[in-house]
Amino acid sequence: MLQEKIQRCTEEIERFSPQSGDDVEAFRLKFLVAKGVVRSLFEEFKSVPAEQKRMLGQTLNELKQAAEQKYKILQTQFASAAQSSTGEQEDLTLPGAGFVFGSRHPLSLVRKEIVEIFKKLGFTVAEGPEIEDDWHNFSALNFPPEHPARDMQDTFFVRKQEGNDIALRTHTSSVQVRMMESGTPPFRAIMPGRVYRNEAISARAHCFFHQVEGLYVDEGVSFADLKQTLYHFVQELFGEDTKVRFRPSYFPFTEPSAEMDISCTICKGAGCTMCKGSGWVEILGCGMVDPNVLKNCGIDSERYSGFAFGMGVERITNLKYEIKDLRLFSENDLRFLSQFETELI
Repeated sequence: MLQEKIQRCTEEIERFSPQSGDDVEAFRLKFLVAKGVVRSLFEEFKSVPAEQKRMLGQTLNELKQAAEQKYKILQTQFASAAQSSTGEQEDLTLPGAGFVFGSRHPLSLVRKEIVEIFKKLGFTVAEGPEIEDDWHNFSALNFPPEHPARDMQDTFFVRKQEGNDIALRTHTSSVQVRMMESGTPPFRAIMPGRVYRNEAISARAHCFFHQVEGLYVDEGVSFADLKQTLYHFVQELFGEDTKVRFRPSYFPFTEPSAEMDISCTICKGAGCTMCKGSGWVEILGCGMVDPNVLKNCGIDSERYSGFAFGMGVERITNLKYEIKDLRLFSENDLRFLSQFETELI
């Protein structure tokens, strides 16, 4: 009977007294492996009448636990004995293994440096949601309904509904709108954050990237204030010898608008693949806040004026560290990341 087999097996386990580590391994092979004694008893248990299964099942489980516990105890005993015989004992006075600290991500390093430069000029830091409605992401910023930036090829829409689109923000300008709606001038703030655009991933473009935008609104703000602010920023970040130029451009939310270029930090103006042989690299867009944007946010455009700018952190990082492939920033390759500073956040 199964009950008698379980009893004999239990007694054998209790009496077992090994003389070496080989005996312990023999114990495991006899009782605990897939084709061992305990497993065969479980197979036999399947044919036991239903009225006996509860009692025999409990006894069989106790047998299995006893065999496993016996093996663990014997394994520990003979492992300790083997260590003592060779004289190899753990030295508890030795120092522990040191912690390996990771490097800060290059984008984090550059973002922090940008924020610190503008903080010295009196700019505060503002943040907002990454999922935005149509008003804050487009309409309040003077984007007409037919503007191509609203198209599916440029924007990741969460919900496409006439007059009430919800999308992943395409720029951190939406934070500027929220700031102007909820307060009264003067405003002087920067808006760092991640943005999303439906673009093909390559060495020069990605579907998500990071921006730092800035806004200054007050009485009497001029384009000269904008230029001087950005001149100071470039000299602080790239050095006093860096050349700067402004080119006329167009943005729906600023008028007049410009793009700012700096002399290529990689080739020093001689011409390379980064600057496409021109010696200049565009790093940001800027301009005076369009009066319509001020009106949309409830600000008197006759009394107040302001400037805004926006830059891609990846582009700045490319120039600062001479990195030529945007994809490296999001691949988490330790060979790449370990090249940067190891200071703690």
